[in-house]
Amino acid sequence: MNEPLSLQKTNTLPQHIAIIMDGNRRWAKKRFMPAALGHAAGAKRVRDIVKACAEIGIPQLSLFAFSTENWKRPEDEVSSLMNLFMTYLKNEINNMNTNGVRLKVLGDTDRFSTPLQELIAMAQEKTAGNTAITLNVCANYGGRWDMIQAVKAWRLANPEASMDLLTEEALSRFLSTENAPEVDLLIRTGGESRISNFMLWQAAYAEMFFSEALWPDFTTDQLDKAIEWFKTRDRRFGSSAPL
Repeated sequence: MNEPLSLQKTNTLPQHIAIIMDGNRRWAKKRFMPAALGHAAGAKRVRDIVKACAEIGIPQLSLFAFSTENWKRPEDEVSSLMNLFMTYLKNEINNMNTNGVRLKVLGDTDRFSTPLQELIAMAQEKTAGNTAITLNVCANYGGRWDMIQAVKAWRLANPEASMDLLTEEALSRFLSTENAPEVDLLIRTGGESRISNFMLWQAAYAEMFFSEALWPDFTTDQLDKAIEWFKTRDRRFGSSAPL
């Protein structure tokens, strides 16, 4: 059970880390490689970070894998990303089960191919009983989309209800993250300092850590650095006095 905000201490671990994995294409460009190889290098980095978070004791990890805006990229790059996603799911199922990782794919998956949708369903089902960490892979995801679909889902579940009953608590149950804790620590790699339509609702009070490292170079040591930085933060959640 989550502690009330007034009782939370800043020296605790974040209960939910969200990462914008930026820099794959620049990593590849620096090495005179095609973008696809940069994305492949980034996918390999995911395994290390997920395992490290599970070992540290982070219960929720969300990774921004493919945004609703990424469809605007060149067709061959989008195709390679979809193929990489399928390969990742196929190759990592056993590893996820070994490390107690529960996989959830958040986003509008209806736009994906039927084979990819079936693979996502299979991977989620096979890892549903794992409890060490929940890995939310955000694919065809956007924060604005998440809020809009949540409002629609609430209305579908409450067709006769007055809109006056639509509270923050009521809506949060229909977000893609459902009952997961809100994001405590949001990390963005690649040297950029924006959140790019990622978990706009869930990260309302997140501490934001921006790393210069390109995602394929973001090591577990840098993850540790971000978590230690988080522990020093004075989290007031809008109040005037330190907690």
